[in-house]
Amino acid sequence: MLIDGPYITLGQLLKEEAIISSGGQAKWFLKENAVNVNDEPDDRRGRKLYDGDHVEVPDVGLFFIHLKQESE
Repeated sequence: MLIDGPYITLGQLLKEEAIISSGGQAKWFLKENAVNVNDEPDDRRGRKLYDGDHVEVPDVGLFFIHLKQESE
């Protein structure tokens, strides 16, 4: 996943990747599903994900966080 700013939250990632349909569902989804951030379980929707982080969502996939590179 390419991000514009310095980070994206875990809840925003779930919404951007259409795993959930609204930000309000993030808390419920993370309580019901074992999501790993950098190989550690995490259920905080506000968890900040930075360039180089990876998120594993069971039965969905593995997501790598990368900063968008501005063209010169």
